[in-house]
Amino acid sequence: MDCYFSLKQKKMNEQDVNPAIEKRPEPSVSSVFGHGWETMKKNFPELLLVIFLQILIAIPIGIGNVFAPVPPHFFNFSSLFSLVYGLVVLTPVSYGCYWIFLKAIRGESFKVTDMFFAFQQIGQVIIANILMGLIIGAGFILLIVPGIIFACKLAFVPFLVMDKKMEAVSAIRKSWEMTKGFTGTLFLMGLVSCFIALAGIICLVVGIFPAAIWIELSFACMYWVVSEKIAASTPPIA
Repeated sequence: MDCYFSLKQKKMNEQDVNPAIEKRPEPSVSSVFGHGWETMKKNFPELLLVIFLQILIAIPIGIGNVFAPVPPHFFNFSSLFSLVYGLVVLTPVSYGCYWIFLKAIRGESFKVTDMFFAFQQIGQVIIANILMGLIIGAGFILLIVPGIIFACKLAFVPFLVMDKKMEAVSAIRKSWEMTKGFTGTLFLMGLVSCFIALAGIICLVVGIFPAAIWIELSFACMYWVVSEKIAASTPPIA
């Protein structure tokens, strides 16, 4: 009897330490967007700063496009600058933001400076981004629909690179496996995201900031619940 009460008390203590265990959502559109909304309300000032800084860092690409020649030429300084800056600076920052949103959705503490964490593995981040672009781009060339499917299948690549420290090719393979059975859900999430973004723009444009935060958190939540679901169904190695 004492053993029973000890085990019960231990379980209660574990739940107190990590309350997210009871509140973990299901891998459905309504559930992940609901959890994303609640997470945004709890961390809105910090996440708004992250989005704002990400936009500021992207400004040089916009300036480069303003000074690009018209009609555009493939070989010019502005295009080369935008390509290099996008790969070397903006892509790692974007992956760092994925990392922050994932930590927020899991109820973990984070700092705004975590958005620069991806620079520690910048090589794999750049390779993953290039490979994703090539695969999805090739899919869109094949009558658009394959490109949409490929985009859904590779939705977890940034999270795997940041969360599991996977190499680019391994992250692509793992994302392809993880999204099996959830491709339709991810597609519906993309549709819902379009309406959320549109609503944000209609709300005097500034609404796009909370809309972007909500969307990013929801996709991070989807990765989290799917990865936990797979981990729970995988038998331990003897």
